Amino acid sequence: MDKLTAMEVFVTVVDCGSQSAAAEKLDLSRPVISRYLAELEDWSGSRLLHRTTRRLSLTDAGSKFLPRCRHILEMASDMRGASDLSENTPQGVLRITVSSSFAQAQMAQAVSAYIKKYPNVGIELLLLDRTVNLIDERIDLAIRITNDLDDQLIARQLSVCRSVVCASPAYLRENGTPVTADELVLHQCLTHSFHGKTSWVFERNGEQVSYPVPSRISANEATVLMQAALAGAGVALLPTYLASSYIRSGALIALLPDYRAVELGIYGVYASRKHMPAALRTMLDFLVEYFTDQPSWDVM
Repeated sequence: MDKLTAMEVFVTVVDCGSQSAAAEKLDLSRPVISRYLAELEDWSGSRLLHRTTRRLSLTDAGSKFLPRCRHILEMASDMRGASDLSENTPQGVLRITVSSSFAQAQMAQAVSAYIKKYPNVGIELLLLDRTVNLIDERIDLAIRITNDLDDQLIARQLSVCRSVVCASPAYLRENGTPVTADELVLHQCLTHSFHGKTSWVFERNGEQVSYPVPSRISANEATVLMQAALAGAGVALLPTYLASSYIRSGALIALLPDYRAVELGIYGVYASRKHMPAALRTMLDFLVEYFTDQPSWDVM
């Protein structure tokens, strides 16, 4: 728990008279405000606030705790003001969570370029193929590929994720080449465990159409599916950020050119704009520019 932020939340809730007003003032979501208060009470070992549907008031413990929180926050403010480092100087360690496939294919190069530009920043990359709670796991930035964003978090779009149906030349020689998406049911398909395990969705004539696919191998990580496709195990629907170089080299063959898989957004997701560290702000700016300026991974 960030105790200073929790104390600031507590003081602001008291001053504003409600959690909703404090959430608006601090630019935090209501659930985040509640979580900070609960964690502060757990840490202090006392209930600090009486909460009802109509009003909020301090407990005896809260009345004693409040002036101490104000004093600590004032001292912290003085310490920040006395620091020789500018608030605009990127520094410290950024904890970033990202999927394994995107980290290996794109993010490793991106953060390597970032730290050359900002040498006072360290990066801790957490390769996780699951959605994490940013506050509970102390994550500064999550890179998420999705069209279903959490409305309690703040997101900035970094790029677009497109996908391509592909297979190895060896597989196609042995099993034939599907010409339409309806023919996928006749093939051995390699599918993602959580996204399109039993059907793939394509956009055609302005509509989204779902086609059933028999899953020969499924995995929760796209790099595994790509390796299986390269080994001739079947037909895969892979993100172009991962597969395009293999398609250019001929190791994989792009299929179904008349069918376009549904595009996903690639987002940088974080918990709050309040006191955003310079490292996080510059990282977001850098990634937007980096993924725009790099040769497109969609070129095949």
